[in-house]
Amino acid sequence: MTEPSLPSPSGAASPLLFTPLKLRSLELPNRVVVSPMCTYSATDGVANEFHLVHLGQYALGGAGLILAEATAVSPEGRISPEDLGLWDDRQIVPLGHITDFVHRHGGRIGVQLAHAGRKASTYAPWRGKGAVPPEAGGWQVIGPDEQRFHDLFPTPLMMGAGELRGVVDAFAAAARRAQVAGFDAVEIHAAHGYLLHQFLSPLANARTDDYGGSFENRTRLLLEVVRAVRHVWPDHLPLFVRLSATDWAEGGWDVDQTVQLGHLLKYEGVDVLDISSGGLTTAQQIEVGPGYQVPFAAAVSRAETEIAVMTVGMIETGAQAEAVLQSGDADLIALGRPFLRDPHWTQRAARELGLRPALPEQYARAGW
Repeated sequence: MTEPSLPSPSGAASPLLFTPLKLRSLELPNRVVVSPMCTYSATDGVANEFHLVHLGQYALGGAGLILAEATAVSPEGRISPEDLGLWDDRQIVPLGHITDFVHRHGGRIGVQLAHAGRKASTYAPWRGKGAVPPEAGGWQVIGPDEQRFHDLFPTPLMMGAGELRGVVDAFAAAARRAQVAGFDAVEIHAAHGYLLHQFLSPLANARTDDYGGSFENRTRLLLEVVRAVRHVWPDHLPLFVRLSATDWAEGGWDVDQTVQLGHLLKYEGVDVLDISSGGLTTAQQIEVGPGYQVPFAAAVSRAETEIAVMTVGMIETGAQAEAVLQSGDADLIALGRPFLRDPHWTQRAARELGLRPALPEQYARAGW
């Protein structure tokens, strides 16, 4: 079992990064979160040994919370044919093997529920570009309207009342399966240009009915999904929502709308806002640099939404993560690529910040 990092011999107070955080009944031993990262390695949405090893290593490395990759709530909601899924009961047990392993080694694990919308039925990055044709396992995609993300991407069918209701029901059903599989948290993916983000942004939503036009209408589907998931997800477990705070494009979704939505999500029982950005349009102009998305999280934090805020994006070191927390810009630090480079990032950050990290019993002889 991996325990929280131990205090330094001097007895100094733990850095904020290694201060526990309680979200409903779930207590995280530290503020380090493994961000959901697609691995495009499933068959028919079913997890396998790769996912067990990939996610299990982060529990051995001491991360406070592991978020499993975007997991489709329906077959047509997959980004690629190789995405994980929770649309079928047969997908529960393989994910349960993973949550059991994480829990046996002192970890906490959540799952990100997602629907790709018009960005579905596309190749995994190393397998090709653009739309997967039917003969290679592709399918008809859906979206708020008939706009494509890119010329190489599929043309979506505009969703009608039945498809809208179906998406809400699919998220709720997937959340029920996530509970049976033993996950400690659920995150609803409403960022990076996927279906729920498509409805939020005027750049991807040209509807003229109750789901398009005004802020109230564009946020309607997400709020319906959140409400349905919160209704079936246990009251004692936390619910996350990932948002792209800005489209990085004129006339798109922006920080002010994100803050406004954050206030609404508080009243729907959301516990954490996972603040990212971009992914909706090829016209985006992203200003990349160390911690480049932290100001968006800070804007939400300072707006007093009364929801915990998580930030992500080019946060590389323990000192950098600690500075974000000390400034009050966020409550949790999510990392993606740094964990791909070093699954034991959490333990290394603890040592960097003056703590004596605890190691799994099997690794203790290695020392630090």
